[in-house]
Amino acid sequence: MSEQQNPFGESGLDMNALLQQAQMMQQQMVQAQEELAQATVDGTVGDGLVTVTVNGTGELVKVGIRKGSFDPDETEDLEDLIVAAYRDAKAQADALAAEKLGPLAGDPGGGESGPAPGQLGF
Repeated sequence: MSEQQNPFGESGLDMNALLQQAQMMQQQMVQAQEELAQATVDGTVGDGLVTVTVNGTGELVKVGIRKGSFDPDETEDLEDLIVAAYRDAKAQADALAAEKLGPLAGDPGGGESGPAPGQLGF
């Protein structure tokens, strides 16, 4: 036995190539996360009475309330509209995250069946 047999067959297993691929995927994930943190989406309810802005990771960054639309003594409706606007914006942020991270999370379809963005740790 003068030549050592490769236990992985003739093609072998190129650990350097796998390592490079993993590092490239990690860089792409970091870049996508940075892009999501910079991106913003708006959720609006009540024909623009309340608008909520979140970044691509779902973090609330702004709340807008149309002036003169609510009685300061009657805030219950306003509170409900803020929650609804946030849910709208968060759904859009989740869709954006799925679009950006889907291929990186092992879903070549753009996020339709991959883990939810919150399950990825951000």
